[in-house]
Amino acid sequence: MEDHQRHTNPQFEAELNGLRDALLKMGALVQVQIARAIEALVNTDSAKARETIARDVEVNRLDIDTDERCIRLLALYQPAAGDLRLITTGLKITTDLERIGDNAVNICERVLEFNQHPVPSAYIDVPRMGAVAQSMVQDSLDAFTRGDAMLAEQVIARDDEVDSLDDEICRQLLGFMAQNPEAIPRATPILFVSKYLERIADHATNIAEMVVFLVKGRDIRHMDKRHQNASALR
Repeated sequence: MEDHQRHTNPQFEAELNGLRDALLKMGALVQVQIARAIEALVNTDSAKARETIARDVEVNRLDIDTDERCIRLLALYQPAAGDLRLITTGLKITTDLERIGDNAVNICERVLEFNQHPVPSAYIDVPRMGAVAQSMVQDSLDAFTRGDAMLAEQVIARDDEVDSLDDEICRQLLGFMAQNPEAIPRATPILFVSKYLERIADHATNIAEMVVFLVKGRDIRHMDKRHQNASALR
């Protein structure tokens, strides 16, 4: 009965809705950061790269504010069941969003290096990889908004595509550098960018896994793909 009273507490419901809104606000900002980082990369736009780096303070502020909101909810209302899962999921999602923002900044820092060394454009397939990583972040947040475990599972499955692109970009660039040692300073930043995008996809996957936990109450983290698929069918 106490749990029901807490759940129907109008103030608590308002606080939970505020938490959802805060997570989506942070997610929207992080998506903008990724998009601008990739635009800066494709266009070697130093001004946009610097603007994106400067905006990271907003991501960090939202991270702290949302964490404090979650901790306050836990302390004041002692939530249970689905409400508790929402709050604990919120704590984890903010961490992944903040790290996605950090990787967008890392990409922009490499863009600033590109202007010092012309980039071997024939080996840049990162826009495609960036588009997949971006879509994974967006879909993981959409899955959270809609409580859509099936969409979350689709995000998790797409991580393999990003890993394959990362492997291919690295293979091509290492071969290019082996044949052209003088080009190592030009090619190395692309290797870093590929890794940053791969990490963004990993964090999107983490968010999607937490959505599955939120909706189904099952923790599928650290499972291999075969076990994840079997768990999804239950």
